[in-house]
Amino acid sequence: WMPAQGKYREMVSTSNCTDWQSYRLKIRLIRKRDMRREYVHTLNSTAIASTRTITAILENYQEPDGTITIPKVLRPYLEAFPRAPKETIHPIKKERVRK
Repeated sequence: WMPAQGKYREMVSTSNCTDWQSYRLKIRLIRKRDMRREYVHTLNSTAIASTRTITAILENYQEPDGTITIPKVLRPYLEAFPRAPKETIHPIKKERVRK
């Protein structure tokens, strides 16, 4: 959920590449029934779109004082601190933003 946009956004994506990747990588299988070789179908997947996920966390867990409450599920991976102090969160300077 992206509150600023008022909608749910995609966090992961998967696509069937058919034999496009396996042809170039020479990944084949042999069918037992007729011993015929053919290229396997592959999937391409983004496990998590990190920038969209971080944006969703920032938008959903920001407190009125500007700190970010770290979701409980992520705390074991972030040295178990419950909040990110706003003093360490720096906005992008306008001159660095592409127009």
